[in-house]
Amino acid sequence: MQRVTVTLPADIVEDIDRREPNRSRFILDAVRRELFRRRCADLKRSLKTPHPETKELTDAGFKEWQGRLPAGYASDLLREASGRPVRWIPRKGWRLGK
Repeated sequence: MQRVTVTLPADIVEDIDRREPNRSRFILDAVRRELFRRRCADLKRSLKTPHPETKELTDAGFKEWQGRLPAGYASDLLREASGRPVRWIPRKGWRLGK
């Protein structure tokens, strides 16, 4: 754990204190929820407009990529049968289907 100093308006602190006796726990929960929300938003944004280098990986295909990994490594990462086929469309992003 690390101690952090955060400055908040007095009315916000009073509102927290009315709802939760442990300010630190309340703020930690709020920060965790916000970080999760932002990671989800980043992932959605990435799926809509992925980094251009990901096209190279998709062009190569999973089988070729898997072949470059140590033996048995990819089977622990992905169940190919449970996935859905996707394709990259320039300026549109990932789309379902081959």
